[in-house]
Amino acid sequence: MTGGGKMFLACLTPLVLSGCVSSAELVDQTTPYKNPVAGFQTVSARTALATGKRTAWAQSQEENRTLAADVHALVDRKTISADTAVQVALLNNKGLQAAYADIGINAADVWQQMLPENPKVSIGIFGIGAPELILFRALESMVATNLQTMMTRERRVDLARTRFEQTQLKAVEDSLRLAVDTRRAWIRAVSAFETVAYLKQGQIAADAASELAKKLGESGALPKAGQAREHAFYAELTGQLAEARLNAELAKEELTRLMGLWGAEVDYFVPDRLPQLPQDLKTGSAIEAEALRNRVDLQIARLELQLAAKAFG
Repeated sequence: MTGGGKMFLACLTPLVLSGCVSSAELVDQTTPYKNPVAGFQTVSARTALATGKRTAWAQSQEENRTLAADVHALVDRKTISADTAVQVALLNNKGLQAAYADIGINAADVWQQMLPENPKVSIGIFGIGAPELILFRALESMVATNLQTMMTRERRVDLARTRFEQTQLKAVEDSLRLAVDTRRAWIRAVSAFETVAYLKQGQIAADAASELAKKLGESGALPKAGQAREHAFYAELTGQLAEARLNAELAKEELTRLMGLWGAEVDYFVPDRLPQLPQDLKTGSAIEAEALRNRVDLQIARLELQLAAKAFG
């Protein structure tokens, strides 16, 4: 190597090594992203605060078996409440488990962006000519690549962190939406079975009226038109009851799908009657402002704007 090449390499070495991060500093930065469960704990805490129910992210066969046992204990041959249905959905819905897995993917992306690229120095002389010029060009090309990585590292890490926070909020939103959808499905299922119960009572009364009309018609006390009216009413109620039973089964199937149940686990029941409405409505000040502050979709939109601003400067 010529004197000029040595001098250039000596000036270049501090610049290249400045892109290195000490192992202690790197461990301190990546600690929150090494374990994906740490990111899920934020989602679990926010979901519990809003719903009062626990969530779980199964990452092994043993954890899946534990959750399956918990779900079995909640629903097996039992009449479940709305709260129980929501709890089962948060523990057992496979689509929600996929949303939680995205947290681990984004945590790994943040960790990867935090890891600095190891500097590489390669010196070679190609062709015939002035060696210092050829060496200078080879080193210049390598240093330009390292400088670009070092200069954009902080920005890339910032973007990855924002995406990670956005993924967490999306998981919270998916959890809350599932909880709301499950509660609504439970209400629809219970109201459908309550309709079946009322129509059964009506059918019993219509059956008695039809039988009475038949007896009265045999005795001549009721004309044919009156008898036909009672028979038609009974037949109409019978058709409505059959349709209501079908609707009740479909509503229960929708609830079962949201709870992620299948096989023998579908052997559960819902009440035949909806609970009584509360006597008083909850009141409070600044409810709208609090709702806007806590809306997860608005927080996701804010992060989306931040990502666009950071990406395009």
